[in-house]
Amino acid sequence: MEDCFRNRQGLYLFLLLCLSRALCASIRYSVPEEKKTGFVVANVLKDLKMEIRELSARRAQLISKSIKQYFHLDSQSGNILIDYKIDREALCGKIDPCLLLSEIVLQNPLQIYNLKIQIEDVNDNAPRFSKNEFELEIPENVPTNTRFALESAQDEDQGKNSIQNYTLSLNEHFQLNVQSDEDGTKYVDLILEKSLDREKKSHFGLTLMAIDGGVPQKTGTVQINVNILDINDNFPQFIQSEYKVRLRENSPRGTLVSKVEARDSDFGSNALITYSFHRVQENILNLFRLNEITGEITVWGAIDYEEKTHYDMNIKATDGGGLSELCKILVEIEDENDNVPELSIISLTSPLPEDSPLDTLVALFSITDRDSGDNGQASCYADISLPFLLKTSMNNYYQLVIQSPLDREKVAEYNVTVTAIDRGVPRLSSTRMIHIQILDINDNSPVFEESAYQMVLQENNIPGLLIGSVHAVDLDTEQNAKVTYSFLPGKIGDVSVASYLSINSESGNVYILRSLDYEEIKHFQATIRASDGGSHPLTSDVALHVVVIDENDNAPFILYPLQNSTSPCNELVPRSAEASYLVTKVVAVDEDSGQNSWLSYQLLKATDPTLFSIGPQNGEVKTRRPLNERDPNKQRLVILVRDNGNPPQTSTTALNVLLVDSLSDPYRKNIEVGIEEREEEGPLTMYLVICLAAVSFVFLVCIVVFVIIKMYKKGCGGSLIAVPPHFPPARPDIPENGVDSESGSLSRTYHYDVCLTGGSLCSEFRFLRPLIPVFSVGDPNMPVSHRISAASQEIPDQTEGKESTREEVRE
Repeated sequence: MEDCFRNRQGLYLFLLLCLSRALCASIRYSVPEEKKTGFVVANVLKDLKMEIRELSARRAQLISKSIKQYFHLDSQSGNILIDYKIDREALCGKIDPCLLLSEIVLQNPLQIYNLKIQIEDVNDNAPRFSKNEFELEIPENVPTNTRFALESAQDEDQGKNSIQNYTLSLNEHFQLNVQSDEDGTKYVDLILEKSLDREKKSHFGLTLMAIDGGVPQKTGTVQINVNILDINDNFPQFIQSEYKVRLRENSPRGTLVSKVEARDSDFGSNALITYSFHRVQENILNLFRLNEITGEITVWGAIDYEEKTHYDMNIKATDGGGLSELCKILVEIEDENDNVPELSIISLTSPLPEDSPLDTLVALFSITDRDSGDNGQASCYADISLPFLLKTSMNNYYQLVIQSPLDREKVAEYNVTVTAIDRGVPRLSSTRMIHIQILDINDNSPVFEESAYQMVLQENNIPGLLIGSVHAVDLDTEQNAKVTYSFLPGKIGDVSVASYLSINSESGNVYILRSLDYEEIKHFQATIRASDGGSHPLTSDVALHVVVIDENDNAPFILYPLQNSTSPCNELVPRSAEASYLVTKVVAVDEDSGQNSWLSYQLLKATDPTLFSIGPQNGEVKTRRPLNERDPNKQRLVILVRDNGNPPQTSTTALNVLLVDSLSDPYRKNIEVGIEEREEEGPLTMYLVICLAAVSFVFLVCIVVFVIIKMYKKGCGGSLIAVPPHFPPARPDIPENGVDSESGSLSRTYHYDVCLTGGSLCSEFRFLRPLIPVFSVGDPNMPVSHRISAASQEIPDQTEGKESTREEVRE
């Protein structure tokens, strides 16, 4: 009834374990021991019911439950391969079946398969005895059929490969009796078949052979020396037939385990009892020592609960007459908390993309503790201040997942310390550092160092000139942080930005592609775009303002007196004018800007320098003194307009001032009458023109002859260089008919312009004017130097007399 109740309890416990591990399946394989590394144990694909690519995609791993990893799973083929050569006897000893427990862990979703690999025994060990010889002393009065227990041979193999039989060398007194224990262990006894007679034979030498069942069979022998003793009719008797002892693991050497005691009623040597181990395994002999005199059993080796939880041993007490008795010692090992929890990382995702969603699995690891009970129960903890959370899974598996968003630009890597603590006394713990790197993604746009850029350049620049640079910074790394620059499409006026500006896509240097004119364009704007190198590039824009700085490249332009007519401007001044009388105002402009457009006025030359002055800032022409009768009726003024540039630009203009008695109408009528009278003198004028033409012709012939003679003389004296006759160019700063700055007198050319004929204000030689080219100062098609020369060489008013007319022709 008690056995039935125990069976029911085991069944209920089994069902409870199956329900608690419903998600875990069990697979079992077998492999012979002593196979070489790389031997294929089995293929798990069929049992897992999955394809090879799914096995690799789910990152299948084989996790061993033992200290040493004897197998590994090839995720490319599904084969379980041997990593180390397996010795079943060293691994399991007498335990049968010999199982190595592992787990196949699949991820996404998490699935665990329990794997049991049975190590099959091969006949690689021969039977052997603990000694080469055994001494057996038998009293001569022992009755027949008396059994004498012999020490069995040890064979580390199991099953049919272990000891199957014993044989004894031929003799007439003894035979063997072989028996099997409940676990299949063979025990051998020596049975006396025939009575002994010490006087006939006092010693027997017997050979005992142990034979296993392997193919081929292996044997082990021992020599048994049987000595016949005198009569000893009492057997030793133990006080207890069975001793039960509890021993803590890691007990130091010499710790007393137990003490056995046997008594013998005989006297003398027949009552002298010695103790010895009987039929014990070799590992017990390495762990314990028995004092053969006192019967004390002490610790000799390292007692480890994790290797074995209990030991059974037989103690034989033998008296001096050779009689013996057995007792059994049962040693229970008590566990101590001497093993720290072990953390094993199954998988680790590093580097981890910074945009990974919450609850993403970062690391999967397991905790094992070789202790038992509370000593083997462990809990796991991690730093809660980090953006990771530790989740408990089944079978002491833990998942490290993301609990808050990651940002590589703030923290590029994490060191997560995981601590495992058991529940033993005292508590033991272990830590494991998990290093997690954060993988950058392109989540930051380039940022310019300035909100807007302004670049300044001089006008009339060289095309291709570097005018500045821009720079943007991207907080990402590697390719995501590689910034390139470009101009956005746009127009400056009617021309595209690309015709004006160019930018180095890598350095951000900005170049101007054409020469700019301040008078045409003073500033313009463009937009620069910075793009990073991510797969989905991010951009940012910044405004570029280009300012053109003016250069003094335009001469002043005179608006009044207007210089685009064939005749200079005439101003009338009454002779009654007093000092500071305003004659006129010269008005000029400059297309430049700033100080380049600040104009100053200067009276360059005048018929009478003491008569007129000009305001240096406002250009107002005024009289310096009152007029008198001796002042010439016609005054010629050449005015210079200068800007404030560096170097300065200048322009000149001519102004004729006519001194009249009155500005009333009767005077103007007199002038008109004079003109009519002058028209009546037409024949006289014609004669004068003919004379002037003749004189001019003779003058020109003389000039040509003079030049030819000079050239001939030079040719005779050496080399002759023909230089065509030409007039020297007029200097813009000192025009002809100017005033000598040192003496203040008129120049030689103005000595002919001394009187003014009365009458018409118009020239009497108007028909000669088409022969003399006249350029207007304001002519846009005329070069600046020609405009200045033309202004300085303007022909005087033709209303003067013949002498003035000759002067005009000569000029």
